[in-house]
Amino acid sequence: MSHSDTPSDWLVSLRRDLHRHPEPAWREFYTTSRIVDELETIGVDELLVGSEFIDPGTRIGVPEQAEIDRWDETARHAGAREDVLDRTADGVTGVLAVVRAGDGPTIGLRVDIDGLPRSESESDDHVPTAEGFRSETDAMHACGHDAHATVGVGVIESIVNESAFEGTLKVVFQPAEEVIGGGKAVAESGQLDDCDHLLATHVGLDHPTGEVVAGIDGFLAVHHFAATFTGESAHAGSHPNEGANAVQAVAAAVENLYAIPRHEDGATRVNAGVIEGGSAPNIIPETARFEGEVRGETTELKEYMREHATRVVKNAAAMHGCEVDIDAVGDAPSARSDDAIVDIVEDVARESDGVETVLRRDDLGGSEDATYLMQRVQDNGGTAAYVGIGTDHPGGHHTATFDVDEASVGIGVDVLTESIRRLAVGSNAER
Repeated sequence: MSHSDTPSDWLVSLRRDLHRHPEPAWREFYTTSRIVDELETIGVDELLVGSEFIDPGTRIGVPEQAEIDRWDETARHAGAREDVLDRTADGVTGVLAVVRAGDGPTIGLRVDIDGLPRSESESDDHVPTAEGFRSETDAMHACGHDAHATVGVGVIESIVNESAFEGTLKVVFQPAEEVIGGGKAVAESGQLDDCDHLLATHVGLDHPTGEVVAGIDGFLAVHHFAATFTGESAHAGSHPNEGANAVQAVAAAVENLYAIPRHEDGATRVNAGVIEGGSAPNIIPETARFEGEVRGETTELKEYMREHATRVVKNAAAMHGCEVDIDAVGDAPSARSDDAIVDIVEDVARESDGVETVLRRDDLGGSEDATYLMQRVQDNGGTAAYVGIGTDHPGGHHTATFDVDEASVGIGVDVLTESIRRLAVGSNAER
């Protein structure tokens, strides 16, 4: 694709193309291919795809192979490149782009790229429907990750072509955030272990266009799990005593999850979001499952909830004569944005065109697996921050009517590019 258009037109076009082809976690084949297209056109020093920067064995929330194959075929029909599909085989998706611009610090930027497995509004007053870029798949960019990926590409172009940047920039286009499944795989690859600073970003979060949050905190550490119960089938009328009812075991587990005592050290959460089991009213069900999550204001509080939830589930199975397997399907720690980066982002945002309001800090109140990357960099002696770029969105995050105000894409590129440049200047001055 030629970049002869103005940057804003080009970025809007890219964002709309990504919005038209959303893909869920570990199935972001077309998305990865489009990002590779853009980065090759811009020209970066190193471009790693899929298992070239992610250890497949550390992924969380990987779907069944049949699902991976179905989305691979969908991407192929949409025009995804064969060479990129080869590099993302078996659902190891995502991109790491590296720009080297002389001596200086290594600065990372993380953006996420996956969509949600839900349908998008077909209403005529929904802008993507009205302007012809509504989702063409059975997923939706209902959380703005199409904008995040676009911002990441825009920052790279600005650094390569416009910014007086000295150092190394690593931009991670991370898969599988929505299932809290990609951050750990990227962190444990070690690819960001040399980062002196790391920025992550998100649009919206109930902040309007023109508002920037220099440092988001209040990440709830989270653990998603699936519990599969196995009992004994029997006729519910003539031989009920011969059965071990897996649905009863699930019901007991879910009921008692909500009875886990709260903790004096901070906020905790628990939820059972999916329950499946049984085949007929006159058959004692031999299998049933549920998916749930626990959260904590800190990683320690999340672990407190996880340990209690595990005990509850195992005891519910034993009480009803069932076996149970508990599998982790997502996990992320808490994190805090460092003042050293927040100071810079705050100053940059106050000077940026299009920014009307700057908040120094705000709480997310939810979970995000960018915290794995933030914590990894901080544990290695670096600094990290999570930056909020406000956007007007007509529907809430994860709803059928969610959309972003495309003006926020340009704001995000400007604020993050200049923040990265100033981080490099500050680090070089200290050398």
